[in-house]
Amino acid sequence: MKKFKPTTPSRRQMSILEYKKILTTDEPKKQLLTPLKKNAGRNFQGRITVRHQGGGNKRLYRLVDFKQDKFNIEGTVKTIEYDPNRNTFIGLVSYIDGDYRYILLPEGVELGQKIITAENAPIKLGNRLPLKNIPVGTSVFNIEIMPKCGGKISRSAGSAAEVRGLEGKYCILKMPSGEIRKILADCYATIGIPSNTEYRTLNIGKAGRTRWLGIRPTVRGTAMNPCDHPYGGGEGRQPRGTRRPKTAWGKITGGHKTRKKKKWSNMLILKRRK
Repeated sequence: MKKFKPTTPSRRQMSILEYKKILTTDEPKKQLLTPLKKNAGRNFQGRITVRHQGGGNKRLYRLVDFKQDKFNIEGTVKTIEYDPNRNTFIGLVSYIDGDYRYILLPEGVELGQKIITAENAPIKLGNRLPLKNIPVGTSVFNIEIMPKCGGKISRSAGSAAEVRGLEGKYCILKMPSGEIRKILADCYATIGIPSNTEYRTLNIGKAGRTRWLGIRPTVRGTAMNPCDHPYGGGEGRQPRGTRRPKTAWGKITGGHKTRKKKKWSNMLILKRRK
């Protein structure tokens, strides 16, 4: 992490990751790139369905292999690369059968390191194996929810889950959110913690840098008119005037549970997140 001297107001709190010390190349493999169309938060009718999106730098999508389904074939980490579409570093893996794939890299991985996906793979950083064969207390990421569906859980920088034990056909995991839940023990997961753990301490520093990321400004509800927001109106600064916090459409938020009471996976949750 690099911090700057306060030469300008925007530099005062700004910090960046020193990518030159971490990354090994800035040229991605062409065969694993595909165009990425931007929708600016709009649906097929052109109407905004997700606010505060638009602009930003152009990106190409990296075809990341979340399944890592090349079983019992050893691969070698050839590069450590930046992916503009996620905060975790990715790596180009060369397999002994001549195939190349991008994968999410764990923290502490090194160039030339061997990795493998197998039923009884060694408990080693970067290896991928079923949850039932991973010891209690191990940190895992890129976890499948259902067998053979590819990793869905714990893919962002520094967000690893912890194996807590086995119970019948289920493995008990503690999620990054603090939730404790069951997942089928046949689901695969990767050993380690997703790379770029310093990302959460990053300070954007200025509004322009947020615009580069494709995030547009957010207007406070209290700054709006009464017709635009429940908090709007009044002379000068006013309290919000409503007992419970609400969205711009009057929907109650803040402490309101949004999970469905009859969702099928409720039976798998042992302890809700805080």
